[in-house]
Amino acid sequence: MSSSSSSLPSQTLKIGIVGFGKFGQFLAKTMIKQGHTIRATSRTDNSQICDQLGISFFRDVVAFLEADNDVILISTSILSLSEVLKSMPLHCLKRQTLFVDVLSVKEHPRNVLLQVLPEEMDVLCTHPMFGPESGKNGWKDLAFMYDKVRVRVEATCSSFLHIFECEGCRMMEMSCEEHDKLAARSQFLSHAIGRILSEMGIDSTSINTKSFETLVKLVSSVSCLNV
Repeated sequence: MSSSSSSLPSQTLKIGIVGFGKFGQFLAKTMIKQGHTIRATSRTDNSQICDQLGISFFRDVVAFLEADNDVILISTSILSLSEVLKSMPLHCLKRQTLFVDVLSVKEHPRNVLLQVLPEEMDVLCTHPMFGPESGKNGWKDLAFMYDKVRVRVEATCSSFLHIFECEGCRMMEMSCEEHDKLAARSQFLSHAIGRILSEMGIDSTSINTKSFETLVKLVSSVSCLNV
């Protein structure tokens, strides 16, 4: 396990986001702040949100793929990943592109990306281990896991990782297998408890204790996850 990314000079990137839900929007705001150009496509019409953020929204997937993105960031749900990728006309890509996923499990998206993508496309599997709730006040000291599954253009990969590094994330390089092994217990437990509390309709009150407030935040975090 490594705790740092490449030290190559960073560059401004053109990043296309597939799946512009809460988590995709959350990441996009920081990327825009850093000066990167963001495009988005989604099954849901998010054109109004994109207009507010100054992002180009593509209803046409072909036009999205032809938009000369340096990076295509996959922010779909785990269940829809395979279907979404297989439905994309990847032959429309004009050049070598870095594909990045941000799903909370890693072996499944890695396998799907390697199966579906043209061999010349680079693959970086990542897991920002935070979300809109836990990262609302900044990303400093929050964990960011990554695995350079198939990376030939190191400069693009390094520049993407720098987005998180310069925000103060703890950069953790590990294999997808190791991530899933370590995350199996911790993520399952937190997700399960969060789902149960959500079903119970737990809400904040005017007399919250610190421990109860922690439970309320757990429910909010789980509700924002793309699982």
